[in-house]
Amino acid sequence: MAHAMRRQSPASLLATDGKPHPLQDTLMAVTLVLGAIAFITAMFHHLHLLSSWTGLVGIVTGAYGQFISATTRERFLLIIGLGASAVGFFLGMAHGGLFGGVLG
Repeated sequence: MAHAMRRQSPASLLATDGKPHPLQDTLMAVTLVLGAIAFITAMFHHLHLLSSWTGLVGIVTGAYGQFISATTRERFLLIIGLGASAVGFFLGMAHGGLFGGVLG
């Protein structure tokens, strides 16, 4: 008995359902960008405000993106962005925190 098979498109890269997910993809891109900014700026002590705030916002957007994600690709890239955001957030907190030097 012959079974109908659908070919997986090679451009999908782990997008298993073949449907568009604009909200999830936007959250994924925002989390990756915020994670990269937080991670890079965490290497400089005087940029602790930027790294801690972008890290915090990246953690929140990544967590919500994980909550509503639909494909493995989205989850994979969200975890990368979440990890970079968390490292940037924690190093920013260690260098002065969210309000270090501004209040007080």
